[in-house]
Amino acid sequence: MRSRVFTFRERPITSSSRRRGPRNAPVVLDSRLRGNDGILLDRSILRAIFLLFLLGPGIAAAVDINVVGLTAGKAVVSIDGGKPRTLTIGQVTPEGVKLIAATSESAVFEVDGERRTLAVGQGAAVANTSATRGGDTVTLFADSRGHFTTIGVVNGVSLRFLVDTGATAVVLSSSDARRAGVNYLGGTRVFTQTANGVVPVYAVKLDSLRIGDVTLNNVDASVIEGEKLPIALLGMSFLNRMEMKRDGTTLTLIRRY
Repeated sequence: MRSRVFTFRERPITSSSRRRGPRNAPVVLDSRLRGNDGILLDRSILRAIFLLFLLGPGIAAAVDINVVGLTAGKAVVSIDGGKPRTLTIGQVTPEGVKLIAATSESAVFEVDGERRTLAVGQGAAVANTSATRGGDTVTLFADSRGHFTTIGVVNGVSLRFLVDTGATAVVLSSSDARRAGVNYLGGTRVFTQTANGVVPVYAVKLDSLRIGDVTLNNVDASVIEGEKLPIALLGMSFLNRMEMKRDGTTLTLIRRY
């Protein structure tokens, strides 16, 4: 297979294009792509593997809610792994979690307009960045570090995404791909060199990817096998089909085709 060259942006899209210190310095890597008998050194794929180290815990950009106990009108919860606390109906935590309703069997929580119903022992990751929905448009709001994250739905399964214009395609971990029912092992296989050695990467097409009310079909994606990616990347295979308008801490995506 002939080598191909990919474009590369030094960091994920943020609410400010100004560089802030050495944390965001680019990782210098070869950008050539080879076939099954070679090594894939695609910067846009490798950046996903090193994302945890480059951006730290700020990329999570979601509130993890775990229900410890329930009574009528109250819920005992652990948020982001913290100590259990008791919430009453209508109470809002500093993390933005609001208790809407509670019985001895289940509770309804709301984060930025998104509601989840959980029973004792259940947990959920809910995006703490808002999304304004309407037709073919979705508006994302930056988190405290200026990163645009959102909850996307792949084949009906919710996954966390980081908007990254430096990624040539949507990037998923193999565990996320399995959750979404993506048969990535049937895709074209290449290899990438990581700090932990050579790992396979599979080129696939997602049947559907929805962000807000915007749904695209047949979206190109890459699935990285064996790496625990902290978050999926919303790359250019999705973003190229959108018009992007950034205004301070908001990013509006408008479907083009």
